[in-house]
Amino acid sequence: MGDHNLEADFNEEKLRSFSRALLSDVRALDRLLADGLIESGVRRIGAEQEFFLIDRVGRPSPKGVEVLARIQDDRFTTELARFNLEANLSPQAFEGTCLSDMETELTELVDRAQAAAEAEGVEVFLTGILPTLHKSDLGMDSMTPIQRYHALNEAMTRARNGRFRFAIKGVDDLNTTHDNVMLEACNTSFQIHFQVGPEEFAFLYNLAQAITAPVLAAAVNSPTLLGRRLWHETRVALFEQSVDTRAKAQVQRGSRPRVHFGEDWMRGSVIDLFKDDIARFRVMFGADLGEDSESILSRGEIPRLRALCLHNGTIYRWNRACFGVYEGKAHLRIENRVLPAGPTTLDEMANAAFFFGLMSALGDEHGEISRVLKFADAKANFVAAARLGLHAQFTWVGGHQHPASSLILNELLPRARHGLLDHGIAAQDVSRYLDVIEERVRRGKTGSQWALDSLAGMPDSVTLDQKMRTLTVAALRRQQSDQPVHEWPLASVSESGGWRHSYQNVGQFMTTDVFTVQPNDIVDLAAHLMDWAHLRHIPVEDKEGHLVGLVSHRALLRLIGMGREGHSNSITIADIMKSDPVSVSPSTPTLEAIEIMRREKVGCLPIVEDRHLVGVITERDLIRVAAELLERHLQEESGAGFE
Repeated sequence: MGDHNLEADFNEEKLRSFSRALLSDVRALDRLLADGLIESGVRRIGAEQEFFLIDRVGRPSPKGVEVLARIQDDRFTTELARFNLEANLSPQAFEGTCLSDMETELTELVDRAQAAAEAEGVEVFLTGILPTLHKSDLGMDSMTPIQRYHALNEAMTRARNGRFRFAIKGVDDLNTTHDNVMLEACNTSFQIHFQVGPEEFAFLYNLAQAITAPVLAAAVNSPTLLGRRLWHETRVALFEQSVDTRAKAQVQRGSRPRVHFGEDWMRGSVIDLFKDDIARFRVMFGADLGEDSESILSRGEIPRLRALCLHNGTIYRWNRACFGVYEGKAHLRIENRVLPAGPTTLDEMANAAFFFGLMSALGDEHGEISRVLKFADAKANFVAAARLGLHAQFTWVGGHQHPASSLILNELLPRARHGLLDHGIAAQDVSRYLDVIEERVRRGKTGSQWALDSLAGMPDSVTLDQKMRTLTVAALRRQQSDQPVHEWPLASVSESGGWRHSYQNVGQFMTTDVFTVQPNDIVDLAAHLMDWAHLRHIPVEDKEGHLVGLVSHRALLRLIGMGREGHSNSITIADIMKSDPVSVSPSTPTLEAIEIMRREKVGCLPIVEDRHLVGVITERDLIRVAAELLERHLQEESGAGFE
């Protein structure tokens, strides 16, 4: 759940105090390992469920604090954004009906959250990345008002010199900047835990690294971000960039980011993993930790190693080592952080069962995985799975090449079934969950593929905003039916309802494919662009993409009227543009934009975000929107509906 008692306003002495506590925790862990005080021979599983809160039309709703207050259950906690919450499932002994017992608790927790959400007029939604998110949803006003999150943001922002840059290539490309850590809040996951003994930790950790790629390929559920179609599991690319605190020099010399898969197989003890992270990543904040762990251990009690756990919580390996204390005994867990939330709780449990089954089987078959699989191949498989899902090609044991689907169906699923059955997992549970994986892979229908196919089937005339709302609303309806994603029909625009909500602000229908010129360009260039593209206005931007002016058709006509058209080769855009034009942000309400255009007597409004030009709206756009709204209204009145 994390520790909320962190300090954003800290000084060097507090950092040094935290570092001393961190080193004390490492020495205490060394003693716990040496004295055999960490639980061994016990296998437990667990999970954490993150989810979004959305309003009735599919947009993020900042009601997390209010919903949490209504739930009144210690298993729930806040997340970074006001529109997210997290539920923590109870540990289960890895035996018998543990998987169906976990699903029962998971369903109960989601239902409890949904009941509280409904009382606040919102819905619980399970997905990796919410399709309807906009950058305007990711300001500091959307951050949960808890000190821990503000401390994290301050530390990350200071490390990044106040600017977070993101570049992700996919079917569409995303290139953007942000001034805080809130893009991290776009991600929600279903994190699963697997308790292991200290003597087997390295062996099983390496196995977890190897199987993460095929498990992820079958589980992908995050294909879009801010309206762009990117990776099949875009969370991986986004998270790695959203908390990357490396300076330019560190990037150039290949230093690891805080989110990473790793650089090699693990060869020592779990304590070596913790020591490596302490050596590579500076502490980020201070906290009041009380008595040091070595003193607690010396009087016969088990310390919780709070400094170590806090520091570990700022380093996001996709498979992370975790220390904990349960029922008075210290233990170790492998936390797999790569699985997305959704599409349904059944799909999530199927993903978990696949992971647990492979963890139980492949070690017996292959022994130390590092002897039969190169780490570089395991890492490349992971990236391929995140980018392409079931379309990925894997290099597997012995260097053999496999399409992801055939590797899963022909080799890994049968082994996962045997692994679960051999460890005493109820046969009906094994069939229930792994049959879901088998059908999903046979049909090639992951959550991401369903979303991408749904988008491909929507008419080009539909706005991007309405497409993303359609995905969200349709997925929510299917999620509530409890059908696994491979049984879902594609989303149809007619399901989105509330089409008026797609035109409430200018960012929802602005033109983003914008022709621009720069101040030093010749006027003839603007004239030809207007002629070729049938434009009446062209924004002027500098080399950094900042809006600096606007050229109108009227300004060119004045130039002709002054008899200077014959000298246009010597006249630049800067000579005729309107400097500092009236502009608005993407979140400006449509009615307000109309009033601004009327008051300022302008026919074009540039849309600016963080000083950068992101789109335009013109009188022509408003006429088109008005005509479309009228047509849809008439269709509703006649009962015709629309597609």
